Amino acid sequence: METVRWIIATAPEIFLLLAIAIGTILGRIRIRGFSIGTTACILIVAVLIGQLGSFTFPPILRAILFSLFVFTIGYRSGPEFFASLSVRTLAQVVLALVIGATGLALVLIFARVFTLDTGTAAGLTAGALTQSSVIGTASGALAQLGLPSDVLKQQEANIAAGYAVTYVLGYILTLLFVPFVAPRLMRIDLKAEAKKLEAELAGGTPPKTENLSYRKFQARAYRVSAGAGRTIGAIEAEIGGRTVVERIVRSGVDIKPQQDTVLEAGDDIVIAGPTAAIVAAKPILGAEIDAGELLRNLPGHVIEVLVENPQLHGRSLREIVDRLGDNARGVFLRALTRMGREVPLGPDTRVYLGDVMTLVGSTGNIARATAPVGHALNTSDRTDIAFLAAGIAVGLLAGLASFKIGTVALTLGGGGGALIAGLVCGWLRSRRPGIGAMPPAAQQTLSDIGLGGFIAAIGLGNGLAAWSAIQAHGLLLVGMGIVVTLVPMTVGTLVAYYLLRMNPVVTCGALAGAMTVDAAVTGACDVAESQTPVLGVAVPYAVGNVVLTVLGPIVVAATYSG
Repeated sequence: METVRWIIATAPEIFLLLAIAIGTILGRIRIRGFSIGTTACILIVAVLIGQLGSFTFPPILRAILFSLFVFTIGYRSGPEFFASLSVRTLAQVVLALVIGATGLALVLIFARVFTLDTGTAAGLTAGALTQSSVIGTASGALAQLGLPSDVLKQQEANIAAGYAVTYVLGYILTLLFVPFVAPRLMRIDLKAEAKKLEAELAGGTPPKTENLSYRKFQARAYRVSAGAGRTIGAIEAEIGGRTVVERIVRSGVDIKPQQDTVLEAGDDIVIAGPTAAIVAAKPILGAEIDAGELLRNLPGHVIEVLVENPQLHGRSLREIVDRLGDNARGVFLRALTRMGREVPLGPDTRVYLGDVMTLVGSTGNIARATAPVGHALNTSDRTDIAFLAAGIAVGLLAGLASFKIGTVALTLGGGGGALIAGLVCGWLRSRRPGIGAMPPAAQQTLSDIGLGGFIAAIGLGNGLAAWSAIQAHGLLLVGMGIVVTLVPMTVGTLVAYYLLRMNPVVTCGALAGAMTVDAAVTGACDVAESQTPVLGVAVPYAVGNVVLTVLGPIVVAATYSG
């Protein structure tokens, strides 16, 4: 045991990394498809390891780790957050605000009725509303109060205790509420409503996967006979399926395909599009030919494009195709993903900033279509470290500003400032893709390391006190946590469906997004037997991340009595 104490005193970072590693492994374990999540596991492991002795970490370490996490969250959510401030997505924004406001009101009521200290109230907020970043913003706000070190340490321990007790329960309740309880409150059959929404997205007819997603896309060569004397525009219109003539070779010479170009007998042409359409083109054009060289010289491409054009936010695929005009010619959408989940495709499917389009077509056509949409994702992209560091530095500087509410100085703190800086930097990146690169893989790494390290430091540094707080307030925290989790979602469901008139399937996805528990969408999709709940996640998730995070300093200001 003496050896363990020596290691704790000499190199506590070893245990911090162990807590991250063990917590991450435990967080990946699924029992019947369910896991309690990496964040909660890291905190629980850290609190348990914290019973071994007294861990001390420099405040600057926790500040940097948390800043990396919240800046990344802001960077990821920035384009969607600012674009969500529009009429098209207003209902989803209101839903996220209703859930945040209801949760805050309940926490403040409980704090007054049960005389909760500030740390416990903040921990209850973070855990029951399933927003880990509240721990950091509340801790930062407490640090600005000039409390004695022992008092500050106890308050941080109470935050950890409140979070540890209520997070797992809040997470589980959210996973159950979204697919099972919310549909009952709306008095709907989620599966039947999902089928209706799919039909609406497909323009009133049941969706056909192979036609909507263009997975069976290819190019074929024909020698013109039946199509002689007709223009390319007329040929493409008759073949349908947005098929395009990619190449014309006449007497060994390439002819540039244009809508008014007239085909001649003996022309060799290459057409590209969905397999079903181009296979049926033979009676319209002529005999199919084996022209390997002709096809080899037509470079094809499949590329993922990040949607960054604010003018496309909230618009349907039909509207986007119309806006792109000729730029969309010869380009096909194979898939649309949102927060890592595939979105059902149809003419009325709406696209949001941050979505990823998988485009198929010739290299030239895709390059033409990519520019007005966003930028192509490149796995070789490197993170712009200068942009990242400068953005966080500006955010931390802004977090030093404060103003008083009564006798309490209200401040965003370093975490809140880094969050705002991340939002602005993410938005700026969407407007000027040439600066501030941070590939999705890098975003996930910074987020995981930042949050995991911060949570581990909190748990280790306050393990002994946190365990005592859990023993003292455990049952009371459980009861309050259930209320603070379920009531906001219940109010949000009723407001969304009966007042805002949101589609019930979209409402389920929006509830998961507003609670920032994107895993709840998976349950809704399983019950609906459809991916349509994903349509409601993006905007509430972006707004929820911001709204819930800033609750930390608000709770501190409202509950601290000096």
